[in-house]
Amino acid sequence: MQTMPSVKNRISADEWQTRIDLAACYRLVAQYGWDDLVFTHITAKIPNAENQFLINPYGMMFEEITASSLVKIDQNGTTLDTDNPYPINPAGFVIHSAIHAARADAKCVLHCHTPNGIAVSAQKNGLLPISQQSIFVLAGLAYHGYEGVALNDDEKPRLVRDLGDKNFLMLRNHGLLTVAETIADAFLFMYLFESTCMIQVRAQAGGGELTLVSQAILDGAKAQAKAVTRGLGGGLAWPGLLRKLDRADGSYKN
Repeated sequence: MQTMPSVKNRISADEWQTRIDLAACYRLVAQYGWDDLVFTHITAKIPNAENQFLINPYGMMFEEITASSLVKIDQNGTTLDTDNPYPINPAGFVIHSAIHAARADAKCVLHCHTPNGIAVSAQKNGLLPISQQSIFVLAGLAYHGYEGVALNDDEKPRLVRDLGDKNFLMLRNHGLLTVAETIADAFLFMYLFESTCMIQVRAQAGGGELTLVSQAILDGAKAQAKAVTRGLGGGLAWPGLLRKLDRADGSYKN
């Protein structure tokens, strides 16, 4: 396990809590098998800090990430943690910086390269309304066409345009992305997104004719989601997910 000296006593309480939650999110992504070695990213805005964000140390496995090992960067991807020896993935922050800059509600951006997500992103018709999970995703889903590895800043305006005000973005031939006000919400959204894609791939593999959910049900999905989570969104499941992590390994809080 890679270790880093604790930064808890050098930062605000709000930043420390954000670091704990973001490190937990990385560990959960690893537990659920959504990580792609070291090649995907989750970013979170630091509360009460102008254009300051946290991202994974490039090269560290998600299961190793701790609150103190997260790298603090600015809107341009410049490292603000001078004593953190890890670089960041420039391709990762091109996408994330564009969304953080365009959306005041984009406190957390979570991006994954899951096989199920990529498989559906490569399908011409995209995500299909064939499951209960899918109705919540389709209520806030956008698509962005593939432009190669995201290294060029000139892709940002098109990415922002395609995302609009949605919380779910399918990156064609690439993967899945969620945007949320909280880290807990971003994780819940990705859980629904990935589950929806997995169900679709399995249903299609069965070879039978698929039954589609009606448009009337799709239209009421947002209100149903709020009722199911008692208005708490990802916050309903988040404490239990943290307990799950603590039972396995609580070192993410270091």
